[in-house]
Amino acid sequence: MAQTVLHTATSRGGADHGWLKSYHTFSFANYFNPERVNFGALRVLNDDSVDGGRGFGEHPHDNMEIISIPLSGSLQHKDSMGNLATIEPGEIQAMSAGTGIYHTEYNKDKDQPVKFLQIWVFPNKRNVEPRYDQLKINAPEKPNTLVQILSPNPDDAGVWIHQDAWFNLGKLEKGTKVDYTFQKKGNGAYIFVLEGEIEVNGQLLHKRDGFGIWDTDTFTIQAVSDQTEFLIMDVPMEF
Repeated sequence: MAQTVLHTATSRGGADHGWLKSYHTFSFANYFNPERVNFGALRVLNDDSVDGGRGFGEHPHDNMEIISIPLSGSLQHKDSMGNLATIEPGEIQAMSAGTGIYHTEYNKDKDQPVKFLQIWVFPNKRNVEPRYDQLKINAPEKPNTLVQILSPNPDDAGVWIHQDAWFNLGKLEKGTKVDYTFQKKGNGAYIFVLEGEIEVNGQLLHKRDGFGIWDTDTFTIQAVSDQTEFLIMDVPMEF
């Protein structure tokens, strides 16, 4: 029988630094909940909003796969590998920190916030050579289908990371159902609602709710409202 966990939007940890407002699904910085440290290999899921012209100064990372998905505005990235890039909605960025990198992230716009998801996944290989990847997310081939935006395979759709993980974005019209089959035995899926309301195996989820499901091969998502949007993160539960 499938195992599940529900994390409502209002149950998330939070931080308000004035220029930065962040909601933490899992323990992060000053927010610690021993029951919410990670979901399998998924370690961090932060819902960030950065004021115009502000950002994160240079800071280090190592041995972590770091994914950024902009929701609105423009996020400027600069790192010790020599990359200088701007990512915007409709794009995804992945960075393998590996043996160690430094980077900065800033809101490129002066007059509006940038909102983005910051996601960390534990790698399956340590001390790899750091790398950077950024891609435009392809439009779905037909309405009401899932779009793969991340995988472990450089030749597959989306960016790639050092982990047996697959991310999919979904946009469904009200009443539409999609079935999801796990990419690998032993993986679980964490579904995060970006817009609207959906049901996952009958569990109603609202905007910014998170829902984990594992010990099953498939599950069903149905749109309860119009213009739903959600992210499915298919990750190893043991790693």
